[in-house]
Amino acid sequence: MDEELKNSILKTGTTILGIVCKDGVVMAADRQSTAGTIVMNKDSQKIQRVNNYLLFAGTGMVSDIQRSVKLAAAELRLKELKSRARPSVKQGANLVAAMIYQSIRQPTMLQFMVGSLIAGVNEDGNSELYSIDPSGGIKQIADYDANFGSGMPFVLGLLERQYKKEMTIQEGVELALESIKSATQRDIGSGHGMDVFTITKEGIKKVVDKEIKPNY
Repeated sequence: MDEELKNSILKTGTTILGIVCKDGVVMAADRQSTAGTIVMNKDSQKIQRVNNYLLFAGTGMVSDIQRSVKLAAAELRLKELKSRARPSVKQGANLVAAMIYQSIRQPTMLQFMVGSLIAGVNEDGNSELYSIDPSGGIKQIADYDANFGSGMPFVLGLLERQYKKEMTIQEGVELALESIKSATQRDIGSGHGMDVFTITKEGIKKVVDKEIKPNY
């Protein structure tokens, strides 16, 4: 499985990242979708709302990512109706991890492979970030993560040098932008735009919506 995860990095042309700040979480992604060496879409929204308090950022097969978001949204709503209580961010992340784990262990012609970041805000105003690897393993992130996208090697080095504990949301947004820029400069699977979201006790906000246009 470790070898499969290493190989999957080469097949997931994307950059997603999450940064934990003292007053919330920042999540960012590029917009380019690829099929091998071909750019298929220049405006992919890789960060999606599961509901009004949870965000999902995925790397892998587009269809698998879309299915994960739809199933998570439906299951969390059912859980809320049955328990009459809003599920926590941790419960949402564990649900997605369980779906991925179960899917890749069922006999199928096409293997379900999705790496994801889950971020959200709980009812008490506390924001959390979780990373789920393509095998279904889950980990709460205390600082930063870029999961298994092709841009990960270019992002982690920058984050490791510039991330500071207790950084503000605004500092996190600026660091996220620099990280995405670094990935788009060196990773052939990332580019064409940047989306950045903040998750705080005030809720989820999209703070950057930027297209990267080539100059000829």
